[in-house]
Amino acid sequence: MQILKRLLRWFLILAFTGLLLGVAAVGVAYWLISPRLPSVAVLKDYHMQVPLRVLSADGKLIASFGETRRIPIGIGEVPERLKHAVLAAEDASFYQHPGVDWHGIARAGWHVVTSGGDKGPGGSTITQQVARNFFLSPEKLYSRKLTEIFIALRMESELTKDQILELYLNKMFLGHRSYGVAAAASYYYGKTLDQLSVAECATLASTFQLPSVVNPLNNPRRMIARRNWVLGQMLENHYISKGEYDQAVAEANNASPHEPSIEVDAPYLAEMVRLQVLERLGNDALTEGYVVKTTVQSGRQQAAVDAVRSGLVEYDHRHGWRGPEAHQELGSDASNDDLDRALAGYTDIAGMQPGIVTGVAGGEASLYLASREQVKLGMEQMAWARPKSVAALLKRGDIVRVSRDEKGNWQLTQIPAAQSALVSISPEDGSLQALVGGFNFLRSKFNRAVMAARQPGSSFKPFIYSAAFERGFTPASIVNDAPLALPDPSRPGGLWTPSNDDDKFDGPIRLREALVQSKNLVSVRLLGAIGVRYARDYVTRFGFSLDSLPSNLSMALGTASVSPMGMARGYAVFANGGYLVTPFFISEIDDRDGKPIYLANPVRACRTCAERLLDTRPPGPPPAGTVAAPANAVATAGSMGAPAAPVSVAGVGDAVLPADAHGEGAHPPVLAPQVIDPRNDYLITSMMLDVVKRGTGAAAMALGRDDLAGKTGSTNEHRDAWFSGFNGSLVTTVWVGFDDFSPLGKGEFGAKAALPIWMSYMGAALKDLPSATLPMPPGISTVQLDGRSEIMKVEDVDRMREQANQQQEDQDQQHAYDIF
Repeated sequence: MQILKRLLRWFLILAFTGLLLGVAAVGVAYWLISPRLPSVAVLKDYHMQVPLRVLSADGKLIASFGETRRIPIGIGEVPERLKHAVLAAEDASFYQHPGVDWHGIARAGWHVVTSGGDKGPGGSTITQQVARNFFLSPEKLYSRKLTEIFIALRMESELTKDQILELYLNKMFLGHRSYGVAAAASYYYGKTLDQLSVAECATLASTFQLPSVVNPLNNPRRMIARRNWVLGQMLENHYISKGEYDQAVAEANNASPHEPSIEVDAPYLAEMVRLQVLERLGNDALTEGYVVKTTVQSGRQQAAVDAVRSGLVEYDHRHGWRGPEAHQELGSDASNDDLDRALAGYTDIAGMQPGIVTGVAGGEASLYLASREQVKLGMEQMAWARPKSVAALLKRGDIVRVSRDEKGNWQLTQIPAAQSALVSISPEDGSLQALVGGFNFLRSKFNRAVMAARQPGSSFKPFIYSAAFERGFTPASIVNDAPLALPDPSRPGGLWTPSNDDDKFDGPIRLREALVQSKNLVSVRLLGAIGVRYARDYVTRFGFSLDSLPSNLSMALGTASVSPMGMARGYAVFANGGYLVTPFFISEIDDRDGKPIYLANPVRACRTCAERLLDTRPPGPPPAGTVAAPANAVATAGSMGAPAAPVSVAGVGDAVLPADAHGEGAHPPVLAPQVIDPRNDYLITSMMLDVVKRGTGAAAMALGRDDLAGKTGSTNEHRDAWFSGFNGSLVTTVWVGFDDFSPLGKGEFGAKAALPIWMSYMGAALKDLPSATLPMPPGISTVQLDGRSEIMKVEDVDRMREQANQQQEDQDQQHAYDIF
């Protein structure tokens, strides 16, 4: 008995000593580690990485940029069944323990001892997992584990349990770039948290442990086993009833990828926004949850996309079938799996589905589509390709494209080889209304709307005519439309002999008619009369850089290098009464809490506002910095009321980020510089109204409006086709051409290739809107010339009268001399 007492005494002494040593060891460890422990106070205001979101003016999603999917939520937004599922799976005693589960740690320690050092399950609580994910690495080290415990204990003393659980539910990676339960619910199920079933909650809780392996998509069988175990834990902890358990276990796995629903088809614009926001906010722009609101209306943008695509397809069909996209040899016993493999590298492009021809018989081609549909095409469904027979056009193994027509029937089609761009802006302030940079962004990310430098052809003539009107010419001035030969050593024969598109000459012709009929030789003679140097300087008033303008007479035929956005900006001067606005597309930037950190305050035409009426400055060249920089540089916001300064950000063309007005309350408008006389503007606009009414743009009269003005444009060998046009509320430029400058084909003038796209868009954009034209400014007179009414500046009328009187006097004097 004495021996037992002694053994017990020694055991207690050793145990107490061991306990003291353990406490001392922990104390020493804490003393050594505590100086290096991070402050957990940062977790009280921790910002999760949230992608940048880009919205249209009417609040629809254009794009989301960021490496992670995350939707931050508060603990109050998490339904109880999801909380219970996570607790049952990860830490059932979370609300009872002090941040560390000593029993779990003891089990983990016993496992290490009995397994010969295997560092298996770590026994970490939710608090410890939060500590590890925010402050530590995932390495399995004893020192890291000890540090994790100390941080967890400190967290429990400074944060509430709900705060810790909220951090956990938002921070943890749950597979497929999804961080946090809200993002995971959205990606796997396309649901918000309150819409999840019990089984779906258990599925999400199952992914916390091994998210890359055990998730609803990568390993459904293993996931279901893990889910059912979680459901069992929920039942055991009385979180669900037996009936709910049975129903949840029986529920099938219905998870599938759900990408964010892009509501507006504007990828070219989205990339422009990304570039401009990165320039302003730095790399944090993609992780701090900013929301960018653009100026683009979703309806107009979709109309622009539809117009460009349908216009290119129409052009492409006019020029016939180019052959199958590819050919794949098929065995006689090819299965659907073989066909799927043959189509694996092809995706849907703008509604054009890839398919492979499986056979041709009886005047029909049988196709197997990537969507696993079976389609038959006859001669009627490929009539545009003008085949002699179906067998002459298609054969087994050909990979082709099909699309549905307006009635939902499949038709043979092909991806257009030509490209197009459309830019539409408001002439009042330059706000972008729609932008399309090409047929399909995935096939070509080159943004032709802002990055292409093409020749505008005859659509450039209004700028030359405007310059001439400042040198005394009028719409009634007569210029000879006759052949012209000028010395040019660079050309065969040493002569440059420009001609009209139809190779016809009308002799002396008034300038109004010359523009309506797009007479090239008149433009060349007009430019020669006013001087190339003067004209180049004058045309920069419309926003073009001097470097983009040729220093010879070819400028009259539109040989400058311009982008569609640059042309839209130039035409906006005509549309708004003579003011140079600058395109922009970001109207507001909000932080993650919805508070504005940027509000655009662009320069405005503001023709009728008080500030404009008090502005007595005469029209003239724009201030330095408002003219487009070469190489498609972009300008960032300058100070309020000051011109923006150019910076080296490529990819957004002439657009700028206007001055910031957030937090300033009421602020006066920033006036756009007046660059041309309102009377000059009115005369040019009246001539372009005639271009649409009875000239090269007459097809636009089909829209049934009386306020449309514009000008067609074509270049040598039809390499470029343009139409730029406007009314008082909207300016739109359309370009069509090949990226490699190949000819578009015989007869593909601007009126044929570009104008239909412009009409399709403008018809939709201006639907139900009233006519919008500028009133006639003071100083314009109407005169009768040769039985026709003509308008011109008052001083031009007076000069014509003086000239007429002088001519009459000269004739009378000559008659008097003749008597003798």
